[in-house]
Amino acid sequence: MSRHSRYCSTSPPTIILYDSPGTRAQTWVPNIWRIRFILNYKRLHYRTVWVEFPDVEATLRGIGAPPSATKPDGRPIYCLPVIVDPTRNSKAPHILSNAHTIAEYLEASYPARPVFPEGSRALQTLFVHYIQEVLAKPLLPIMVPLTHDRLPERTQSHFHSARATTPLPHPLPPGPQREQAWGVVKAQFDCLALVLDKNTGDGDGVVVQGYQVSYADFALCAMLLWIEQMAPHDGWSRVRDWNGGRWANLRHRCKDYMDVL
Repeated sequence: MSRHSRYCSTSPPTIILYDSPGTRAQTWVPNIWRIRFILNYKRLHYRTVWVEFPDVEATLRGIGAPPSATKPDGRPIYCLPVIVDPTRNSKAPHILSNAHTIAEYLEASYPARPVFPEGSRALQTLFVHYIQEVLAKPLLPIMVPLTHDRLPERTQSHFHSARATTPLPHPLPPGPQREQAWGVVKAQFDCLALVLDKNTGDGDGVVVQGYQVSYADFALCAMLLWIEQMAPHDGWSRVRDWNGGRWANLRHRCKDYMDVL
């Protein structure tokens, strides 16, 4: 069976996922990976439209996408991911932004193969908040400069001008400073591993819900893929072996939903 037919045996209208590439047509943004996981897991028919960061706001305004957030002064912020779903109403397709809003919409509109098993929505939402606001924080000083260096030149120039008043963190050179930074990251992963170990005996010891992958696993694996793609040698080579290989095992559990269509 072809990869395409695995996700779509008929030909329904196609969902469009707006994504931003790395140095090639490669998805890497954790929030976008999260949505791609859901689309693949639910076996929905979709295609990717690649938009470089300098073109995001103009592109999203052009298709009538709502802003993802607003600044304190009320100005809109346009970010990816965004999806356009023509299947609900062909005259007025649904256009959604913000990863969590999109996840909730896909679950409500396409309930088959749920990513929020019954009764888990609140706890999974809290888990994803923890990943974004706690687990990921010590990664940023390491990963942001490494990611910047792997983006297209035009996107790098865009970030330089956009962040003239808020410069990117300086890359950490090999040595004690970088090792110390990775040590802080590992402490957060160690803490999460202790929490997930509570599933041992009531699950497979890998996924959050016990046996079946869910939204929480996709959010965590999305961050792992960011590390793997943007820091394969200095980052993923470390993380995959932490906590008895738990994170490599999670990546393996999610691998069937990593297609980029």
